Amino acid sequence: MEKLDIKPKIEFSDRMRIWFKWFLDPVAAFFNRVGLTPNTMTLLGLAGNFAAAYFVSRGQISLGGLLMLLTTPFDALDGTMARLRGDASDWGAFVDSVTDRYSELAVLGGLLVHFSTIGDGLSAIATFAAAAGTVLVSYVKARAEAVGFSAKVGFLTRVERYLVLGPLLLFNQPVIAAWFIAVFANFTALQRIFFVRAQARERKETPGNRG
Repeated sequence: MEKLDIKPKIEFSDRMRIWFKWFLDPVAAFFNRVGLTPNTMTLLGLAGNFAAAYFVSRGQISLGGLLMLLTTPFDALDGTMARLRGDASDWGAFVDSVTDRYSELAVLGGLLVHFSTIGDGLSAIATFAAAAGTVLVSYVKARAEAVGFSAKVGFLTRVERYLVLGPLLLFNQPVIAAWFIAVFANFTALQRIFFVRAQARERKETPGNRG
C-alpha cells in the first residue's frame, strides 16, 4: 500500500517570523533595552484587542480595525523578546497562545454585538460560526499534539485570520470579514481533522502497531 504524504507543512506564521526576522529582532531588542518584558507586550496586545472589540461593538468598525492592526503584532514581538533575553519557556508560549484566543474572540464578540445591535441576524450567526471556527482550529491542533499527532496544516491559521479581519474591518467591511472567517476557519479545522485522521490510519497500519 502506498504511504500517504502526511508530512506537516511549515505554517504561514512560522514563515512570517523567518521573513521578518530582520525587523523583529532589532525592534524586540529595543523594547528589551527600555525595560519592557515579553509578558508586558503580551498584555499590551491583549488590551489593544479588547479596545478594538469595544469600538467594533459600538459600530466604529474602522477604528476597531486600526487598533487591531496596530496591537496584534505585539504577539510576534513577545516571543522574539523572550528569545533574545534567553527567557523563552513553555509557560510563556502557553500564556501567549491563550491570550491570542482571548484577543481574537474579543474582536469577534464585538462584531457579534454590533450585528445584534443593528438587527443583522444573519451576519450575527456568521460571526458566531467564525468564532467557533477559530476556536476549533486551535483546539484540533492542541488535541492532536496531546495524542502524538501533528496538525500544523490549514488554509486560515492565526496570522491569515489577522491579515483578513484587520484590513476588512479597517475598510469597514465587517460582513465580508464575518463570512470569510466563518467559512474558511471551519474549513481549516476540517483540514486538520482529516490530516490527523490520515496519521492515525498510517499509525494503525504500521507493523508493530496493529492490535
